[in-house]
Amino acid sequence: MKKLILLAPILLLSCGPIPLAQAERQCLERARLAQQPRGEVALGANSNGKAVGSFELNISSDFILGRDPSAVYDICVQQKSGQAPSRPLYSFPEWKG
Repeated sequence: MKKLILLAPILLLSCGPIPLAQAERQCLERARLAQQPRGEVALGANSNGKAVGSFELNISSDFILGRDPSAVYDICVQQKSGQAPSRPLYSFPEWKG
């Protein structure tokens, strides 16, 4: 019982807000997935000459529900950091919206 009481504050801290810049970086990826699915295909051959491959596709529920990537970004940053974003999604140079 004592161990559980000692762990409780640590567990609560892990649920707290994260720094604004970190939240913005994480939420930028979520906004990208709200804009369109992402995926990759890999093809090759192993040492026996046999063809090998893999396929990965990431589709977010935000994309399926047709949510605006900018709104997804704003809400995500607010939830993660407890603060409004320092700038809009469309002002990021890496955003290709």
